[in-house]
Amino acid sequence: MKIAVLGAGLMGKEVARDLVKSPGVEAVALTDIDIKQVERASAQLDSSRLGGYQLDANNFAALSTFIADYDVVVNALFYSFNVTVANAAIEAGVHCVDLGGHIGHVTEQVLKKDKDAKQKGVTLIPDLGVAPGMINILSGHGVSKLDRAQSIKLFVGGIPLRPEPPLEYNHVFSMEGVFDHYTDPATIIRNGNKQCVASLSETEPIYFDQFGPLEAFHTSGGTSTLIGSYPNLNTLEYKTIRYPGHAEKFKLLVDLNLTERDYAIDINGQEVRPRDVLLKVLDPIVDLKDKEDAVLLRVIVEGSNEGKAKTYTYEMTTFKDRDSHITAMAKATANTISVVAQMVAAGEITKRGVYPPEQIVPGDTYIEAMARRGVHIMESVMD
Repeated sequence: MKIAVLGAGLMGKEVARDLVKSPGVEAVALTDIDIKQVERASAQLDSSRLGGYQLDANNFAALSTFIADYDVVVNALFYSFNVTVANAAIEAGVHCVDLGGHIGHVTEQVLKKDKDAKQKGVTLIPDLGVAPGMINILSGHGVSKLDRAQSIKLFVGGIPLRPEPPLEYNHVFSMEGVFDHYTDPATIIRNGNKQCVASLSETEPIYFDQFGPLEAFHTSGGTSTLIGSYPNLNTLEYKTIRYPGHAEKFKLLVDLNLTERDYAIDINGQEVRPRDVLLKVLDPIVDLKDKEDAVLLRVIVEGSNEGKAKTYTYEMTTFKDRDSHITAMAKATANTISVVAQMVAAGEITKRGVYPPEQIVPGDTYIEAMARRGVHIMESVMD
């Protein structure tokens, strides 16, 4: 199988790292508009299966022509490219997976391409990170084991192993994305009704082995496509995991409008966006640098099977790889999208069209593939 990876940043490089080590992958193309970034990543990976190319994803004709030579395209670019890449993949007749997108209903726009994808005989799967992504696959896996699903509760957090004040947090992806998840309302299902609740609200304690007390609170975007896939649930909630006190500190910043995308003030005749200032102020404070991180995940699916109550719980704790220096978040995210891309290319996923992960990715196969990569997801069942 031949797979093209768009974007030579952290996630793209780590996807390529997994692909070149995977049996059955004959060739991997790593592309970016910044050829020097491609060259640096290629030098680090040092594989005869890997080719580096300069490609501007804004050039639709060049993009669709390039990817036409591959079985699957992995879109590891910023989410604003997701619709463009989906259109190019459909035009080229190539399968496509992406990491999802929270702003502007990007994933919803990709899902609307279902008819076009079916006509071209290709498979597109968006939202293949950790949250959304891994949590969707595990939710779908749990639901598939029940006659009737009633509740899905999701808890995920990327946190530093050794927290430091003032926020006890180091970002493992874009801080702009963190701001968006903290600022926009969270969509949930409660008592069978779809509703919105404020992000950073309803904080509750949560515990994982090897960690002291942690907290979990609502943030936007986490329920993603699960709302549409399982509209008849009684409960669907997603909460982010952090060290205690984090939500309260960040809520003050949100309440002061310092994280708002469209909020600006006038200072001596110059328009200033407080969000831009805060991002600059926080950048050196929350930069992970070479610190160790962990990703914690818990998916709880409740329902009934043959008239008996059942609960399936999926739990994962993943740490930074000290030998390769790959962050825990990069391991969990890049391996997820790489594994699914290979499932599509190898013919393990045969449905054509556009599907969210929970509707198309086989959970057992995914869990086994992640375990081979050192990302262990444990399943427990309670009657």
